[in-house]
Amino acid sequence: MDRTVITYVLYLALSIGLTIWVARTLSNSGRVFLADVFHGSEKLADAVNHLLVVGFYLVNLGFVALWLRGGDTDVQNVRGIFTALSYKVGTVLLVLGVLHLLNVYVLNRIRRRGMIDSEQRPPVPPQGWTPAAPLPQA
Repeated sequence: MDRTVITYVLYLALSIGLTIWVARTLSNSGRVFLADVFHGSEKLADAVNHLLVVGFYLVNLGFVALWLRGGDTDVQNVRGIFTALSYKVGTVLLVLGVLHLLNVYVLNRIRRRGMIDSEQRPPVPPQGWTPAAPLPQA
């Protein structure tokens, strides 16, 4: 088998495996965070979690497919296999990390906005009015 084809197969196996592992890890660990973001609404947290995982798969697997031909893939020897794999898989890992940080940043902004909104509301509605104090006479 051609060394370039071996590199492609290893790249796809590693990249798809890493994408699946990261998506499952983020989904399982992020559920608690999403429940907090959405103020304990488990159904909404699960729905958003599922949508994020689907989007994560689409973006990452699309990038993996596009990156299959990117870079120098003319592999001449076994050393070239490792060089090409480290370049390709390293790039995929960086993209996975950036997407993860972007998701966390956006969700944290949503969470902070919800916390600020909840702090601005009084705990109970006003029950009456207090008359204004008379102005001091000079």
